[in-house]
Amino acid sequence: MESMEEMIRAAQAAAETIQKQMGEMQGKLDGIEVEGVSGGGLVKVRASAKGRIIGVSIDDSLLQPSEKGILEDLIAAAFNDARGKADAVSGEEMARMQGGMGLPPGFKLPGM
Repeated sequence: MESMEEMIRAAQAAAETIQKQMGEMQGKLDGIEVEGVSGGGLVKVRASAKGRIIGVSIDDSLLQPSEKGILEDLIAAAFNDARGKADAVSGEEMARMQGGMGLPPGFKLPGM
């Protein structure tokens, strides 16, 4: 039978492994790129799966003072589309990582 000290060491080692894997996952998510689109492609926002905005592309036809309100709405919509895609990719990657660690589906890791 394991002593309490051995169990504590094993738990600490497991926690360190999970922390390391979480750090690796965050780095991986920041390297995965998604693209949010609005206005039929007139506005595009590129973001990492971690949610970092990489770039914004705006069609020249929207760069008119009379289109300012529409442009602002389309930028917000493209950001939200990118965020939704980033969240979906992040969720898929987290589920894959948790499955690899033998954690039950839906288990929430601290800090996520």
